[in-house]
Formats: sequence, structure tokens, C-alpha cells
Amino acid sequence: MPIYSSSSDRPINKKTLLRFQVIEIIAYWEGRVTTRHLCECFDIGRQQASREINSYINEHSTTNLEYDLPLAGYTASKTFQPLFTKGHVDEYLNLLAVNDRLMSKNNHSALGFREVTSIMPPVRAIDPIIMRTIVRAISNGDRVEVEYLSMNSEDVESRIIAPHSLVETPLRWHVRAYCEKNRAYRDFVLSRFVGEPELIGRSPNPKENDSDWNTDIDLILQADPKLNAHQRSLIEKDYGMSNQELVIASRLSQINYLIESLGLSLCQQSNPSNYRQISIKNMAEIRAVLIGRGLLKE
Repeated sequence: MPIYSSSSDRPINKKTLLRFQVIEIIAYWEGRVTTRHLCECFDIGRQQASREINSYINEHSTTNLEYDLPLAGYTASKTFQPLFTKGHVDEYLNLLAVNDRLMSKNNHSALGFREVTSIMPPVRAIDPIIMRTIVRAISNGDRVEVEYLSMNSEDVESRIIAPHSLVETPLRWHVRAYCEKNRAYRDFVLSRFVGEPELIGRSPNPKENDSDWNTDIDLILQADPKLNAHQRSLIEKDYGMSNQELVIASRLSQINYLIESLGLSLCQQSNPSNYRQISIKNMAEIRAVLIGRGLLKE
């Protein structure tokens, strides 16, 4: 499907879209975007970078960017309205994080942005041949014969799965797949596959049949009621809550990962209030849905 900007009927290819997004993010948050930013980020020449900026200005917005001669670059105007980004601070922070992750051994990154310090959990060891085969199976809708180690058994188990999606949690990567042994859709930790997987043909169990994956559910957070009024107000500000709550969209199959990543639990017994700042406002609703689907014990 072609991509269009809100100000033009001309389609934009994905490569150009990415360059326009970088132009907006750098100009808006750092105060200046230059051809050098694009040259370093996308490994293109100065003339090409200049054409990209001029295309953004002439074809999409003549008012967003202003040339500043002393700064030798373009700055965001006072009337700047993002066209290809949302103007959210997380867009800039995510770009910095990607830059940090791509830093090579000699401390260089193709993105060319300022250095930041990221505190990340250790990466789980995923065998490259496992990853390549799983990704290709997802792309082609194939089944895969694999060997898997679980926490419940010391023995390697042979499985035939039909993977359809990769899932990232703060601590590890999973693959969502139909498991022919269990006759159900399950999550498998990618670092626990062993050996060399084998593609064995098309799967009759596509993503569309994964009911838990295709069921949307909201997680509603609130400042912990045990906090005092000042503390609750501060937490609501920290999380950008509206009407004292924050609604996070999720999938039913992934809601537990989201809850765990926040240091929360669906168990009825609560942690002491000094160990947590937020709580689940719609706890009863989520528990009822998960229990009804057999995903949580009463």
C-alpha cells in the first residue's frame, strides 16, 4: 500500500519516508538538521541529502523548516507541525537508543547521533541458524521441526511448530507458534531451541486462527491507592496519565509479559506499597478474561 503525506497526493516510498522522519526528529529535538546528518545516517552524498531536505520543504511543508545561515542548517519553525512523525519525545529517545545499540567496537554508528548510555539486560544467546530458519518459516507460512529445552524437563523435546510472529519482552525474545504436540498456539523462548531446525512445508494453522493473539485487551494503570495524594499526583505526572489512569493496548496472549515487565502481578495478594508506585486498575476484568480462556488459574 503506498504511503502519502497529509499535505500531498504524491506517494512516498519507504526509504524517503524514513529520511523525512529523521529530518523532522533531528530538527525538532536538536534544534538543527543539516545535510551532514543525512549523509552520516544513510550513507548518501551531500547533494542527495540536500535534495531530500528540499523535497521535504518544497513538496510537503514550506513552513516547517527555516534555513539558519549562522547555524548552517535548518531549524524547526515556531509553527512546526510534524507530518511524518508524531512529535513525541519517545521518537527521539528511541532513535538515540538505536544509535547506541549500533555502536561498533570503534565507537562509530552509521546513524551519527550523539552518544547516550543505555542500561540493558543481558542478551539471551540465540543460535543464528535457529533465528534464520524461524524468520523464513514466518515469511513463507511454513512448519518447522525443532528441538526444544524447557524448564520442566532435562530431556530435549522434538516439536513441530508453525511460527507466525516474534515477540520481544524486556528480558527475552519469544516466537509465537502453533504447536502440533499441544494442539494449541504457544510462546517459545528462542534461546531454548537447539540443533538445526528443518522446514517441512506449509502450515494449515495461520496467525488468523490464533484467538488469544487476535484478541485485544487493555491494561489500565493507576497510581497505587496506598500512596498519599502528593505521591499519586507525582506518579500520574511521571506516566502522563489522563483522568488518573493510563490505558495501554495489548494482546490477550501478551498481557502477562506486559504486566511482568512493569513489576506487577495478577495475583490477588499485593506487594507492600513502598515497593510499587503503580497498580492495575482493571485487575478483576483481566483476571476474569484470562481465567475464562484457561490462561490463568483461579
